Amino acid sequence: MGRSRGFAPLCFTTTAAAVDQHWLVRCALSVMATPVPAGAIPADPQEQRQALLQLLRQEPRGSANRHSAQMEQLINALERNQPSDLAAPGALTQLEGVWELRWSSSRQPYLAVGSWLENLQCLAPSQGRGMNLLRLAGPLSTLACIAVEAAIQVQSQQRVEVRFQRGGWLGPSLGVSRLQWLRSVNQSYPAWLDITVLDDDLRICRGNAGTLFALLRRKDLRLDQLLLPRE
Repeated sequence: MGRSRGFAPLCFTTTAAAVDQHWLVRCALSVMATPVPAGAIPADPQEQRQALLQLLRQEPRGSANRHSAQMEQLINALERNQPSDLAAPGALTQLEGVWELRWSSSRQPYLAVGSWLENLQCLAPSQGRGMNLLRLAGPLSTLACIAVEAAIQVQSQQRVEVRFQRGGWLGPSLGVSRLQWLRSVNQSYPAWLDITVLDDDLRICRGNAGTLFALLRRKDLRLDQLLLPRE
């Protein structure tokens, strides 16, 4: 990109004080744009994992959003050092369960992480089923939520195919039944999710749109209490 012809003379005629001010502004902008230095990321994979868990477990929910640059560096390091393998013994058992989204690189409102919202993902590869649940946090969580059901199938060492089937509103339970309004989802082609890091507590994923997700296992929640009965 060529220089403006009027720019150089302006620099030569600017006072020393103004030059100092311009220099300070440029330095400040440079510092703001500089990512977290690589030296801030531990070299040991276990320390990388612990640092990531510490950020994700911060309260209130959504606090990790303030450290997105460091989150991405830690995730990239763990993906290199501890990549998942869904074909390994016990991997699908680790994948099965209820997970809560604690950080995402997406700016979509339905992928937001905030103190007042729980964004849950129920995965049951043993049944070929999955479900996303978006609900209020706290005592009101059982009153209503938005749900999207899907059929899931492991395709490779990291990739899971996702075919959305129905979605809508779930209301409170009334005895053995539950109020609900669900409609079929017309999906022209399957989506996919790459499970890049997986252990008993932590799951890192990359979606087909390139979005990064970091989730923690919710050991206090059970699949059989959240998954809907089969149609």
